Amino acid sequence: MEVILLERIEKLGQMGDVVKVKPGYARNYLLPQRKALRATKNNLTVFEAQRAQLEAQNLERKQEAESVAEKLDNLQVVMIRQAGDTGQLYGSVTARDLAEAVTEAGFTIERSQVVMDKATKMLGLHPIKVRLHPEVAVTVVANVARSEAEAESQAKAGRVVTVQEQLEAEEAALEATLAEIEAEEEGSGEPEAAAEEAATGDEAEETS
Repeated sequence: MEVILLERIEKLGQMGDVVKVKPGYARNYLLPQRKALRATKNNLTVFEAQRAQLEAQNLERKQEAESVAEKLDNLQVVMIRQAGDTGQLYGSVTARDLAEAVTEAGFTIERSQVVMDKATKMLGLHPIKVRLHPEVAVTVVANVARSEAEAESQAKAGRVVTVQEQLEAEEAALEATLAEIEAEEEGSGEPEAAAEEAATGDEAEETS
């Protein structure tokens, strides 16, 4: 089936191009989403009459998308999920999940704008493409972790942090805290010791 594209479609063509596509793709996606028209003589005439208006509308939407892209690009959203010791999720993170997380972060996007070949099923930092406009795309990072603390560790490390590494980090933090407490106690004890020594010296002088 031949259609006239009403906007740029990746790997297919630019606005105004007449391209051949599979009938199912046209009927189920391009035509109902108003991304294309059937390539009939009448539709070609209608498109050419409206071309300038369509191009102006497309340019306005593109500029709006670019404005949002400046703020959204490389946004990191934390997604808490249950997982085993190997990092395998008991569920998955889907395009819908990411769209909801990004929307909660203050940027309204639709599931259809999230480009994912398959759902994410592992812990870690996952760069995911979000298409704001046919000509504007950004990358959003899904920080999938079992807890907020684990997500923070992953963000700092830039990778998945193993259970053993987390335990070691917690032990190191505990030891550092204990060391600080001991140092404070020793520091607070020094003035008292100095005062006692001074008092003992005064008593000795009086006795002599």
